[in-house]
Amino acid sequence: MSNPLVIFDCDGTLVDSQHSICTAMVRAFEAVKLPPPGRMDILSVVGLSLPHAVARLLPDADGAFHDHVSDHYKSAFHAMRGEGAVSEPLYDGIAELIAALDKQGWLLGVATGKSDRGLNMCLTHHGIIDRFVTLQTADRHPSKPHPSMIAQAMADAGAAPETTVMIGDTSFDIEMAVNAGVRGIGVAWGYHPPEILRESGAVAVAETSDELARYIGSTR
Repeated sequence: MSNPLVIFDCDGTLVDSQHSICTAMVRAFEAVKLPPPGRMDILSVVGLSLPHAVARLLPDADGAFHDHVSDHYKSAFHAMRGEGAVSEPLYDGIAELIAALDKQGWLLGVATGKSDRGLNMCLTHHGIIDRFVTLQTADRHPSKPHPSMIAQAMADAGAAPETTVMIGDTSFDIEMAVNAGVRGIGVAWGYHPPEILRESGAVAVAETSDELARYIGSTR
């Protein structure tokens, strides 16, 4: 019998990291002497692996330059951590939701465009890393919406597509769920609008953590 598994995206779903992401991206563009993209343009690519995100912001540049800008982004984020300037607060009700799902017998995972280091630091900071049985990041997988992260999470958890649900705030998360053959539930508090999530294949879009809990419960 397959285990029930809930996989969460991180940025825009568990934590609101938009200020830190936007600041780091602006610093990266300034470091290569390019005008920084606007906030909404940056948020539109959150969730993709970093080089893919940069490629969408700089479609006319080549892969080597995308990697160059990505390196500056990583350096900027590292410097911001040293400055105590990284802000990644949990969204309202998320800590309680994770605790409740764990108590109810759901296995929990994360599938994110973050690095291993960034995800571990974030979850450790909030004291919730031990709740998760599988952590999948951009360091070891193709970028979303490729289904690789979900496939590995299911293998780690002993779950099957019919017992797995993916929670995310972007079309990339929902498209990844569709590609993996699992149900995708969107959250309205992140970086892509609800109508885009529905168009991408979300079976529901939650406005609050309480509503999300009900949608997750209805999938069992």
